[in-house]
Amino acid sequence: MDAQITASNFSLYIDGQRVEGEGAPLVVYNPGTEEVIAEFAGSSPAQVEAAIKAARRAFDSGIWSGLPAAERIAVLRRMMEYLASQRDRLVDLAVREAGCPVGSFLMHPQVHGPLQQGLDILDLYAALPSFEENPLPLNERTTFRGGVVQSLRRYEPVGVVAGISAYNFPFNTNVWKVIPALATGNTVVLRPSPFTPLAALIFGEAAAAAGLPPGVLNVVADAGAEGGVILSTHTDVDMVAFTGSSLVGRLVMAQAAPTMKRLQLELGGKSAQIFLPDSAAAAGAAAAGVCLSHAGQGCALGTRIFVPEADKASVLAAMAASLANVKIGDPSDPATQLGPVISSAQRDRCQRYVDLAVEAGAKVVAGGKRPASPAKGYFFEPTVLDTPDNKNPAAQEEIFGPVVSVIGYRDVDHAVEMANDSLYGLSGYVFGKDMKLAVSVASRMRTGTVNINGGAHSAYASSGGWRASGVGRERGVEGLRIYQQIQVLGIQSA
Repeated sequence: MDAQITASNFSLYIDGQRVEGEGAPLVVYNPGTEEVIAEFAGSSPAQVEAAIKAARRAFDSGIWSGLPAAERIAVLRRMMEYLASQRDRLVDLAVREAGCPVGSFLMHPQVHGPLQQGLDILDLYAALPSFEENPLPLNERTTFRGGVVQSLRRYEPVGVVAGISAYNFPFNTNVWKVIPALATGNTVVLRPSPFTPLAALIFGEAAAAAGLPPGVLNVVADAGAEGGVILSTHTDVDMVAFTGSSLVGRLVMAQAAPTMKRLQLELGGKSAQIFLPDSAAAAGAAAAGVCLSHAGQGCALGTRIFVPEADKASVLAAMAASLANVKIGDPSDPATQLGPVISSAQRDRCQRYVDLAVEAGAKVVAGGKRPASPAKGYFFEPTVLDTPDNKNPAAQEEIFGPVVSVIGYRDVDHAVEMANDSLYGLSGYVFGKDMKLAVSVASRMRTGTVNINGGAHSAYASSGGWRASGVGRERGVEGLRIYQQIQVLGIQSA
């Protein structure tokens, strides 16, 4: 076990104090080797309760929300500086806790990008007004007695925010929840995925180093689901920001409903990539783009690939060739291109959906099973399915692994129709040289984000899902305002 990863390095953080857990043991495995990298006592239900109470006291006291925005931002910049000082440690955790290959381009959104985006979020918030005038028409700006009428909307923090993050990009999703919520004056209880708690516990260290007042940020971690249930049902929690599966997102919504909590849910996806006829040749690289992106463990990845029927055979051949010599192995090896999925259960899920796809008429063009080696680790081959139609199980359900479905379309209308035939609506992609056509196709896709020949992954541009892919948005102006309440002031001169 590396000296960086020991139980003494990772403590819970409650009410400004690093504390040892009092709950069931939380065991963290390296998904690439199946080795235990950390084992420590997780938070007990009583400790989750204590964290919520600390956040409630801190918010109600005004010790944080009552500070001028510039002072909060200054503290959070110090917090980001501490996290930046832990860059190497965070990279190590992304490799051994989350299983991201150290040489992968995905290390940027895992660690390097969020370190910058945290600062960008603060810059964006600093530029937002704390109040704005409502645009009343001129005839409503005076009373019949000659008085002056003005309407203002003020932005205030929601209160206590529960941040519940996912395992695939743990540091990234933690930054996206913690920094906007704190910047806008809320207090936070952060609860990471049990698969990847270590990257979250560092936030407690950062809070202490930055001088965040006690109770403003609390970090708990537990081995089961109980902590998340407490956070999403507790009367002292005003908002839940959750990233995870649509199945669990529905449970969070139901648990939060009795107390009418605000929700920000970034959930599953089954995003479509439409390659227009003038760009069909580029589709040959699309399977590798998905499968080698953290073993397909990205909710916004375009796992349904639509190509003209006439080009489908050549696209499939190019995809198979692109994946023929992919190096699968230990994510700590710089030569590794495809790392593991997070668990044996997730690997089994990949196999189950490949089998279901074949039963429904799909053909395996590449991959389709666990590789012969390495013997240890939760690996699944990069898999391309020649899928006969969009009704196939592999085209309808989020698999969350290195598996793509390639589907032929008759014409552009058929492609759009199939792209929209989904429970999900998180992201989408259109590739085409005819920009007028590409933009027209993108505008017809019923999804929260559409990327045309590429995209922008920025703190200044929001993302969010439609339908089963979620509620609300992260990043951008919308990703800040969602952590704020609107109060409207109607003012008449005396």
